[in-house]
Amino acid sequence: MTVERFLHTIDGISTWVGKAAAWLIIVLMSVVCLEVFKRYILNAPTAWIFDLNNMLYGSLFMLCGAYALAQNAHVRGDFLYSSMRQRTQATLDLVLYFVFFFPGIGALLYAGIEYAGDSWRIGEHSNVTADGPPVYPFKTVIPIAGALVLLQGIAEVTRCIVCLRTGAWPARLKDVSEIDVVEEQLALSEHVDEETRRAAIANAQHIEEAARQRGMGSGDNKI
Repeated sequence: MTVERFLHTIDGISTWVGKAAAWLIIVLMSVVCLEVFKRYILNAPTAWIFDLNNMLYGSLFMLCGAYALAQNAHVRGDFLYSSMRQRTQATLDLVLYFVFFFPGIGALLYAGIEYAGDSWRIGEHSNVTADGPPVYPFKTVIPIAGALVLLQGIAEVTRCIVCLRTGAWPARLKDVSEIDVVEEQLALSEHVDEETRRAAIANAQHIEEAARQRGMGSGDNKI
């Protein structure tokens, strides 16, 4: 297996899980709308809906973590990072992964396994309400999400090593971006002429490329 295939395989796993988990937002929205209807129209609120909302949102947040890392979408203080050479970026990332990332995710994974195990062992239910829903399935998401982020972290470290050897960041697995949505919307619009459409797409591409360069840096910069 080539390095690129290895990286894209892990990226693919993170992307698939993240996109699957993203559907939880539909479930969450439906639950909230249903509860609003029951509470204010039928005057029959559901006691455990608060717990369910927290579990749905928490699962969504955790399971999409590896996907965000795979897409280089986590927030980064890049006012210095973007001006560095790519090899310097890779060196900095590599150090930070081993100093902070792996110890932190390792602790999360270790604690999460015990946390989930204890919850299953006692059949834990939420204590927010008298008849709270079971929380052990939700707590199981913690070590699963930790393992996925750890796996993606291994891919990111591999990217750093490749960049140190070649001087350029290896390509990431392509995913739908905002520019794709803009292009599709413009293509379907009946109120935009061809020249305006091309200009808008070019401008959107320029903005996206500038954002990408801020996140990944440019090989011509000298720090």
